[in-house]
Amino acid sequence: MVTGPLLMLIFVISIVIVLVMIIQFKINPFLSLLVVTILTGLMVRMPLPEIAENLASGFGSTLMAIGIVIGLGIVFGQILSECGATQRIAHSILRAVGKENSPLAITFTGYIVSIPVFFDAAFVILISIVRKLSSLTKKSLIALVAALSIGLITSHNLIIPTPGPVDVAFSLGVDMGLFVIYALIAGIPGILVGGWLYGLYLGRKFPKVYEDNNVESEKDIKLITPEQRDVDQLPSNFISFSVLLLPILLILLGSVIDLVMEEGTTIHGIFGLIGDKNVALLISVLVAIWVFRKFFSEPVEAKITEAAGKAGMILLITGAGGAYGYVISSSGIGEHLVNTLTGWNISVLFTGFLLGAILRAALGSSTVALVTASTILGPLALQGVVSPVLLAIAICAGGNCLSLPNDSGFWVVNKFSDFTVKETLIVWTVGGTLAGLVIFVTLVILNFFSGVLPGI
Repeated sequence: MVTGPLLMLIFVISIVIVLVMIIQFKINPFLSLLVVTILTGLMVRMPLPEIAENLASGFGSTLMAIGIVIGLGIVFGQILSECGATQRIAHSILRAVGKENSPLAITFTGYIVSIPVFFDAAFVILISIVRKLSSLTKKSLIALVAALSIGLITSHNLIIPTPGPVDVAFSLGVDMGLFVIYALIAGIPGILVGGWLYGLYLGRKFPKVYEDNNVESEKDIKLITPEQRDVDQLPSNFISFSVLLLPILLILLGSVIDLVMEEGTTIHGIFGLIGDKNVALLISVLVAIWVFRKFFSEPVEAKITEAAGKAGMILLITGAGGAYGYVISSSGIGEHLVNTLTGWNISVLFTGFLLGAILRAALGSSTVALVTASTILGPLALQGVVSPVLLAIAICAGGNCLSLPNDSGFWVVNKFSDFTVKETLIVWTVGGTLAGLVIFVTLVILNFFSGVLPGI
């Protein structure tokens, strides 16, 4: 197989090929990703049987991780939309924060929700609310998706208990409490710039709103409030929010029980089961069907069948993105990057950030990038050259950057938002990178006060 600097050239070429195929030649992303996955394997001179094996393994492992979440998430969103729950929730958010503040509210909603809930699950749960808000407020869908997605992915990559930050904190031997406090603080400027402000800028540049044939006009919004509607026409605020938050609360409960209760007990096992993201979403779908049964305009089976049809292509593209990332990871590109960076004479803090960012670009998965980077830099944290807490957050900030088509999350945002690849790059890739850069700048500022601030 190919080794050395040529691996980086192959990586760049493969990214360019997949973008040209999808953007320039309008080839379906599923087919484009499979073709480029095979081409990448050929370019690095991977044994032919190994290319086929890695293609299948990457596809399967990706869908094993998020396939059920995507399928159930689409069904869940379809149910909430069909029964009017998303409409009710959107009205409530607008009354609470106002039309102009809705992007900021969505940014912080994403930042908070993704602390206990994995990015993919949280995104598929909340995207229906974002679409409804875009229709009601006439705010750009791109602005609201930027606010939601960057809020979600930043806390996913930065704040315990998601696996990436947990592994970073463990590898660098930092105090979990201090890590959470400083990660929360550093993340806020990141989401404000990368999610909210950048989203507002994109909204002015791309003002297209989500078209919903069932949404009321702006005049209707002012005249018909939820309180004035017949209770049989729209679910109540309490029921709508309760069902929306149910999977989030179940996952959070499972995480809390895992921390406070001894593993192996019956109660730990029960809550571990219902707190699993797949099971939590399944329970929530069943509860939603039962609670909202009288609000459906047609049999619920028809809506589930419709949702399953939507899920098919999303699952194929997401799995193909995972296969592409898997082959790139198996090619040795990540290992070459690590060896190159560790030989450069740059500051430890910047090394952590840069290593996290480049590994995210090369490997696709932010979690894999964070785990790899923290394993390598763990010994440096023990040397006392820089605060281990700040180094840990720097690695996480780097992992927030440069999500490319080899990242399954790229395709989750792309397909659920109904974006083009170019729009996804502008919103998701650039927004996440901006957030990561701002977090790193915040860390540099905190480092100046390392002798004053507690723990660093």
